[in-house]
Amino acid sequence: MNLEQLRKFCLSFPGATEDIKWGADLCFCVGAKMFCVTGADSIAGGLSLKCTPEKFAELIERENIDPAAYVGRYKWVRIHDLKAVTPAELKELISMSYQLVHDKLPKAVRDAIR
Repeated sequence: MNLEQLRKFCLSFPGATEDIKWGADLCFCVGAKMFCVTGADSIAGGLSLKCTPEKFAELIERENIDPAAYVGRYKWVRIHDLKAVTPAELKELISMSYQLVHDKLPKAVRDAIR
């Protein structure tokens, strides 16, 4: 998956937006809450996303996947090398991250996204 494919996939979710934060990070959000973060110029440096506690425990056992800086305690992982997951698994992880973030939004915000 390249940056343009990632953008297209992430923005296909209802209410998804993109923004540049911290100068060089491309953040995909729903309801102003991030669900996927990568480099603004390239995904070669990897990406970060939210997981369930079970998936988090499984993923951090793999090479090139670590708890994400600052937000690892919230079950965010940093996939340093995208070869650590299959393309299908990456899409599944991004979808799960979107859903986890979406489901925690206030009801009024969720209802407005539909």
